[in-house]
Amino acid sequence: MGQHGKHRALVRFATVALALLLAGPASAACRQALLLAIDVSSSVDMVEDRLQREGLAAALIAPEVQDAFFGAADPVALAVYEWSGRYNQEILLEWTMIDTPQSLIEAAETIGRSKRRHNEFPTAMGYALGFGAKMFQEGPRCAKYTLDMAGDGQNNEGFGPRLAYQEFPFDEIVVNGLVVNAADFEAETGLIAFYRRQVLHGPGAFLEIAQGFEDYERAMRRKLEREVAPPVFGGTMRGDGPG
Repeated sequence: MGQHGKHRALVRFATVALALLLAGPASAACRQALLLAIDVSSSVDMVEDRLQREGLAAALIAPEVQDAFFGAADPVALAVYEWSGRYNQEILLEWTMIDTPQSLIEAAETIGRSKRRHNEFPTAMGYALGFGAKMFQEGPRCAKYTLDMAGDGQNNEGFGPRLAYQEFPFDEIVVNGLVVNAADFEAETGLIAFYRRQVLHGPGAFLEIAQGFEDYERAMRRKLEREVAPPVFGGTMRGDGPG
């Protein structure tokens, strides 16, 4: 090979190397995959369901939550699904890279406009967690993975959270909780304890508590701010929400 041929080979090698260098970080640029799961089981009526959808949409665009989303260079990937019975999970927001304020606004609008698909099924939390694990497997590669289980009742169909954590790939996933503390039945008064014992999973997992669906937006706003804010080294973590 002559000098020109060697030169062309070196140029091609440098071009390929540069392309790989530029392409490599793209898959690692996501700092967190955040998956939100909202409860649409039969214990949630139409008014309460609207409060939680509109509350989530409003919480996402609250100034302090926007600051948390955009407090670091790498973006957060966001997805949302609703859950109830064992075969009743529906995606409300596909995985979306929240890399601009406009993308966050559009995600909030999609959630705010969404309509529940099911309203007469029980609370199959184990199946809901399994659905979430599958979504993570099919979603973007990120530095950390967080699943947020919101609900107003304990598991009452199929297997529970502990078995789900054994059977599905949750080793890298932290599961936080949002309890809607609006129990009308004596059997549900242990909901907060149930979430703390069985739902929270992984290092740093925490519980936020909404005092009724009217308090959903405040609780969700507080939780989102804590979840997506870049870590502050040497700081202290807040405890569970009011309860």
